[in-house]
Amino acid sequence: MTSAPIPADLSATEDVPGEVACRALVAAVRDATLMNPGVVDAIAAAASTADAPIADSGRRLAEAHLAATAARGTDSEPDAVAAVSAAGADMTRVCQESGLDTVG
Repeated sequence: MTSAPIPADLSATEDVPGEVACRALVAAVRDATLMNPGVVDAIAAAASTADAPIADSGRRLAEAHLAATAARGTDSEPDAVAAVSAAGADMTRVCQESGLDTVG
């Protein structure tokens, strides 16, 4: 497994995993692909080693997505999918507050 290169405009002290996670989140929201298979997994994986606010919001997004996936085909599916959208919006806010909202 190879890792993605660190963008040239980031120093070693910046939150590279956070930027990767926020960049992926911005793209998923923009492209309306948050519920596509693998998208949230990639965001959560990048966020897992980021600074605490990004890591925590990535975990909440992953948990909401897992619940929505489990609710597929049930009466609770619309609410579960809405919870994914809410978790994505929350993570977007966290990215903005962390100064990582300009990526994408």
